[in-house]
Amino acid sequence: MHHPSPIKRRKSRQIMVGNVPVGGDAPISVQSMTNTDTRDVAATVRQIRALEAVGADIVRVSVPDMDAAEAFGEIKKQVAVPLVTDIHFDYRIALRVAELGADCLRINPGNIGREDRVRAVVSAARDRNIPIRIGVNAGSLEKDLQKKYGEPTADALVESALRHIDILDRLDFQEFKISLKASEVFLTVEAYRKLASQIEQPLHLGITEAGGFRAGAVKSAIGLGLLLVDGIGDTIRVSLAADPVEEIRVGFDILKSLHLRSKGINLIACPSCSRQNFDVIATVNALEQRLEDVLEPLDVAVIGCVVNGPGEAREADIGLAGGQPNLLYVGGKPDHKVDNANLVDALEQQIRAELARRASKQ
Repeated sequence: MHHPSPIKRRKSRQIMVGNVPVGGDAPISVQSMTNTDTRDVAATVRQIRALEAVGADIVRVSVPDMDAAEAFGEIKKQVAVPLVTDIHFDYRIALRVAELGADCLRINPGNIGREDRVRAVVSAARDRNIPIRIGVNAGSLEKDLQKKYGEPTADALVESALRHIDILDRLDFQEFKISLKASEVFLTVEAYRKLASQIEQPLHLGITEAGGFRAGAVKSAIGLGLLLVDGIGDTIRVSLAADPVEEIRVGFDILKSLHLRSKGINLIACPSCSRQNFDVIATVNALEQRLEDVLEPLDVAVIGCVVNGPGEAREADIGLAGGQPNLLYVGGKPDHKVDNANLVDALEQQIRAELARRASKQ
């Protein structure tokens, strides 16, 4: 069942990353980054398509040299999702990928060098309606800021960001978004809160170098959750030392938990206990694997006993309450009984039938 979010989002200027609006009243977009060698076109396209398949709104691709830039041009032709190009230091790479169809340039103006080089990149972006993403990271602060603050602090991150923003302001370029990332949750949250009140541009949220799959997902959920509840954030990346596909899944799970996005199956499942009348964990794992392709929002409850099962099942679009035998609910009402032998098959069949019914009404 649909639950509106009580969160009042920060008002921000809207930019377009390809065909995806970022900021304003647009849905918070979820993105990831490829970890293949960009010069390997086939491998990179394969990974981007895998990210598209699980619902990625935007994908970032590293472009460290001119060979990677030329490969990017081939990659761009083969995928539909908007692509952000990650570029450092060499302004010529930015100019080339702009020609080849980049949907956004991730580039720090202060790292490009002379003013004429920055001006050339901004001019190329302006001519092609390409936004810029400024990315400030605690691990790569300017040396004078490291000396001034002694260590990465929220004020240091904000000062770095404002330097880059000032360059774009002088060139009258406002089509940008900005990120302030650190691996420490409270440092990141403080920095975003400080900057959010000072600019109107959209903010890209992330806890950088968050860690492996489990620890990184927890750290990201806490850090991003604190900011999202404040209404801060227009696009997010969950940075995990894991398959980039998992970054997209965790990102959507964070947004779903806050009722900010409703893409895919929202699986409500009990942790299982001795009251369970079927193997809840095995059932949930099997369902998650079978339903990875589903992007339409649907609430599905899988509860193993008669204590909490009926109540949760009634609140879901489709629910299973454990019992003797188990009872399947559809649209909040008991529909039919299901035995343990074909639980997963019955649930999947009912879910896909409901999705087909909804699709036929559109």
